[in-house]
Amino acid sequence: MSDTDSDTERDDATFSMFGDDEAGARPRAYEVLARKYRPRRFEDLIGQEAMVRTLSNAFETGRIAHAFMLTGVRGVGKTTTARLLARALNYTSADHDGPSVKLDPLGEHCEAIMASRHPDVLELDAASRTGVADMRDLLDGSRYAPVSAKHKVYIIDEVHMLSNASFNALLKTLEEPPPHVKFIFATTEIRKVPVTVLSRCQRFDLKRLEPAVLATHLGRVAAGEGATVSEEGLALIARAAEGSVRDGLSILDQAIVQTRDGEAVSAAAVRDMLGLGDRGRLMDAFEKAIAGEAKAALEEVQDQVRAGADPAIILKDLLEIAADISIAQATGDDYNPGGPADWIGRTRALAQRLTPAEASRTWQILLSGYNVLQVAPDPATALSMVILRLVASAGLPSPEEAARMIAEGKASPGKPEAQSEAPPDAGGMDSFDSILARLTELREINLQFEMERYVRPGPVSFGRFTCEMEPNAPGDVLARLKAFLERDTGEDWEVLQIRGGGETIRAAEIRTREERFSAAAAHPIIAEALKSLPGTTIVDVIDEDRSNPDIPADSENVIDLNARRKA
Repeated sequence: MSDTDSDTERDDATFSMFGDDEAGARPRAYEVLARKYRPRRFEDLIGQEAMVRTLSNAFETGRIAHAFMLTGVRGVGKTTTARLLARALNYTSADHDGPSVKLDPLGEHCEAIMASRHPDVLELDAASRTGVADMRDLLDGSRYAPVSAKHKVYIIDEVHMLSNASFNALLKTLEEPPPHVKFIFATTEIRKVPVTVLSRCQRFDLKRLEPAVLATHLGRVAAGEGATVSEEGLALIARAAEGSVRDGLSILDQAIVQTRDGEAVSAAAVRDMLGLGDRGRLMDAFEKAIAGEAKAALEEVQDQVRAGADPAIILKDLLEIAADISIAQATGDDYNPGGPADWIGRTRALAQRLTPAEASRTWQILLSGYNVLQVAPDPATALSMVILRLVASAGLPSPEEAARMIAEGKASPGKPEAQSEAPPDAGGMDSFDSILARLTELREINLQFEMERYVRPGPVSFGRFTCEMEPNAPGDVLARLKAFLERDTGEDWEVLQIRGGGETIRAAEIRTREERFSAAAAHPIIAEALKSLPGTTIVDVIDEDRSNPDIPADSENVIDLNARRKA
């Protein structure tokens, strides 16, 4: 849709974002959907009703900020909204003169602003012009009145990429802006914008679109293009877009050309295009895994990998299934996420089949596996191992049952009461030593090193870890330990600092070594040797090896004979 199309020639009953070629017009080059269906009015913005309502009230009451900050993920309409806002601030038509969110019909300055050629609306891409000289050149013009519009508007995209010096140069103008100047900033990284700048802006957080809302919008766009995409195919595109309208339109653009001669785009075609797994078969794999059917569960996911599905996306979809189950358990009869009825029904059935703690454990196992898959040399093999771990968890008692058994002092179900013993915890990590052993087994070298040198252990039981930290310990050790324990066991852990913890492993090693050296040095023979040979020191003290016949049976320690003089 070109920027010179007349909005007044449109049929008001049609969707306002759809472009329409003028009769008899010369054929134009193909325009991608993300540009063709870019909103031209505030009414065209989807899911941003709160922002539009705020702006409308501000314009009506005359309480208009001098600077606006638009933030949100990619593709939610930050730059488009900035241009709409620039039009709104400078709107002048035959029957209206003043700021307005009603931009139909086109105002006096609208076409030039939409085409980025209005002399009073200046756009700066901070990603390519970050220097303070660029900012000073831009701001020098703010002192002069606008050429033809009511306000001189500065749109700065990706503002978080400005240098500190540029932010400082901008700050002075933001503190005391000329009355005819308005700033509109857009950013995907709001945390990188100095708080001194944020505090002087009216902030709008543009929301991601819900998958159901985005799928409906994509269906309207497809219909406007004369294409047919299946309902499930639209849902898959909306999920892949992750709330971004632009990403959704770009994927739809690609999906439409998957078929020819007016054929409908099927869900299978969209899955193949995006490298997705069949969600129905993924649900089958999930059900088989939690039922302990290892072979069947593996076949389901391996078949999809062989068909071209990405292992990481398969695991991400399994995580979504686990999350949906927990949400269904929490919301009960109110659970209605939208989508096919059979999918919702299967999710509800799984929610009734698993306990809340089992659903949480399943999520933790899959999440831990997803993190491992990111660094695994073979993602497909890593996916298979995650499925097998999920299958193994199906043979364990539920966390609720394990807790009850421990509280009652019983062993596994079916074991005679007379022979019962306190069963082991669900994860096997009920002591400081067992946790260190697990870190060693999984080669968590950095965390193991820090645990040995900075942690003074207190009482430890499964699900609860207490300790006292060394003063020079890194500040994130306990947070990383908690994350590791929860990933590895699939359970929530309480990690607390206390007073009066024991020795660190390293301190205990040093103390034990010093005690052995002191005991060796006190031995009459060694003491005499050290006295008669000045400068000699004990290199090592080796524990007795009873299996070595060369060592006297009555000796307590063997002194390393490689004693040497100090240089």
